[in-house]
Amino acid sequence: MAKYFICVETKVSQMALEIFSVLKGLEKIQMNNLLIRYLLTGILFSALWASASAAGKFGIMSAEGLVLFVVRFFLAGILLLGYATFIQKDRFPEKKEWKPLIIFGALNTALYLGIFIIALKEVTAGITTIALALNPLMISFITAIWLKRPVSTIEWISIFIGIVGIVVVAYPLLQDSYATVPGLLMIGLCMLAYSFGSVYYGTIDWKLSRTAINGWQVLIGGFLLIPLAVTLHSKPNHLDLRFWLSIGWLVIPVSIGAVQLWLYLLKSDAVKASLWLFLCPVFGLIYATFLLGEPFTIYTVVGSALVLTALALGQRSGKATPQKQNS
Repeated sequence: MAKYFICVETKVSQMALEIFSVLKGLEKIQMNNLLIRYLLTGILFSALWASASAAGKFGIMSAEGLVLFVVRFFLAGILLLGYATFIQKDRFPEKKEWKPLIIFGALNTALYLGIFIIALKEVTAGITTIALALNPLMISFITAIWLKRPVSTIEWISIFIGIVGIVVVAYPLLQDSYATVPGLLMIGLCMLAYSFGSVYYGTIDWKLSRTAINGWQVLIGGFLLIPLAVTLHSKPNHLDLRFWLSIGWLVIPVSIGAVQLWLYLLKSDAVKASLWLFLCPVFGLIYATFLLGEPFTIYTVVGSALVLTALALGQRSGKATPQKQNS
């Protein structure tokens, strides 16, 4: 009898070990799937976000930049909130939720793009491309100081390599570059606003869906840009086919698609999310080559290799784990 119980106990133990092994395997598969999803999200975000530059260049041939942005943000906000309200059945924001929505919309949309448009009159493309590479650095500093989230040595190294990569990519653009002091200050200020907005988003315990948050923040940003658009109005705007095609791309793939992906990345880890911004200038130059006929040089290849190295280092380091989030 004792032997029988010992035999049963042994078999039960073996079964328990097998079940544990299967569960561990399933957990590993789930983590791998989350990682693949995270990487694909980052690449798709970079590709879509970078396309805004090329689409915007076509749009400003027909209208002023601020007019283009105001129309873009109003249409994106209406579409997103329509989807959130009628499809997702999201509720209206509560009184306490308006403050973070307004702050996020002001930082992420109105201040960032409003100041950026003004600064473009004072600096050339090469300088703005380099400036975009400062966002990961700023986000890392803000996160370390504000959230007390330590940035690892590997992450600092990846940020440095990424900045070097962007400098190499933009080198041909710097040959004929110019910049005024006010222009550089404005570029720095708009990058700071975007970086603060990115970190601020991650600090809020949002109860609204990402779709609703994005919809309200772009709509608020559009309203905040109206006074600036009216004040700086200086030439006729032609709402022709080129204008609306540009708006269509800026609204759906960029303001809706790319920003939804960006909010997902930020909730995982702001520092690691910021590293995907290094890919944006690379994609931007590729688009400029095929769509606008701009040169694709050895600097683009070498700089892109450095950016990919920075991403590989940064995304493998640290403790951030992709997580399931509200849609």
